[in-house]
Amino acid sequence: PDSASTATSIATGKKTWSGSINVSEDFTQTYETIAEKLKAQKDYKIGVLSTVNLNHATPAAFYAHQASRSSYYDIGLELIESGFDYFAGGGLLQTTGKNEDQEDLYTLAENAGYQVVKTQAEAEALGADSGKVIVIDEHLADSSAMSYELDRGQEEWALADYVEKGIEVLDNETGFFMMVEGGKIDWACHANDAAATITDTVAMDNAIGKAVEFYNEHPDETLILVTGDHETGGMTIGFAGTDYDTFLTNISNQKISYAKFDSDYVAGYKENKTDFDTVMKDITELFGLQAPQGEAEATNQADSKDVHPEGEESGTLVMTDYEYNKLKAAYDETMSRTGEEEEFGQEEYLLYGSYEPLTVTITHILNNKSGINFASYAHTGLPVEVFAMGAEQEQFDGYYDNTDIFNKLAAITGVQ
Repeated sequence: PDSASTATSIATGKKTWSGSINVSEDFTQTYETIAEKLKAQKDYKIGVLSTVNLNHATPAAFYAHQASRSSYYDIGLELIESGFDYFAGGGLLQTTGKNEDQEDLYTLAENAGYQVVKTQAEAEALGADSGKVIVIDEHLADSSAMSYELDRGQEEWALADYVEKGIEVLDNETGFFMMVEGGKIDWACHANDAAATITDTVAMDNAIGKAVEFYNEHPDETLILVTGDHETGGMTIGFAGTDYDTFLTNISNQKISYAKFDSDYVAGYKENKTDFDTVMKDITELFGLQAPQGEAEATNQADSKDVHPEGEESGTLVMTDYEYNKLKAAYDETMSRTGEEEEFGQEEYLLYGSYEPLTVTITHILNNKSGINFASYAHTGLPVEVFAMGAEQEQFDGYYDNTDIFNKLAAITGVQ
């Protein structure tokens, strides 16, 4: 399933179609979310945070009710109508609708009493008396989402900073509920970018750390849940091409996410018709991968496997002829594309998914040389863990359907 339906299960305890948010299978009913119930019945303050767009499927599942997750403008209207207290993260999609002729969502939010904040300085000034706020990250990146942690400047707020500010804004006598999504972990897994996956997961862990600090001050009245709505990519630590050895330090050679490489480098290669040797220099600088070093090197690596001598922690970043030729073919495919292609053949999809051929081939080679592999560009059916800390944490032990997360939260908080 997808984020819309799985997040619906978590937020409402109900099943729906993939692609739908909090509506019945026949689209005749809408489902009230745990966040809506807590606000209406318990006077909780509510926060929704995400590193991706605030009207994207997972955050939307806590306040919206739509047959299609792609109805971004209508989802944005529901965001405003929710009356929730603190939204923060990536920018809204389709702020003036698909045809760009509807009233701007940010203007409508301000008219509805929201303070719309688009600079970090304004965000820093927010406090418990700021009223309802929508905070859009000042340094938006791909698809108007927050930057990958790998690309984030030292001066830019991380997800942990938005969580810390959210706790300050939402803290009150009746209680608060905050949904925090590290959504770009999913995007990185879709793109098979292990380095971006790992660094954004660490950023999510830092954000959880802020919640744990709050828990340590209020242990009897705080519950923290950490889970996912689904697994993406089937990332494994273990690759047959390295005889199952791992060289995870290789990952640290990647200095830029796949998305930033696309926008800051690949776009220019296409425009300037940059030759492969010049591109290869950037690849070595940004990802550490090196061209084969002559006939002897190629012979030593002819089986495409890295050798892991005892006590050695890093495998070679010198590509085999096979890897180098694969990269060159991906470069040729990237340079031949116009951007107007509507669909690709089965072979192209299996090789590159929906991603830039050059970029995804770079990350595949670096992943494999590190002992990491991905099984898919898509969601998988792997079980998803639920980690719990705090009041009633024992309720979340064992195996259960994702709808039971809602049922357990409803029982703990006493909402109907």
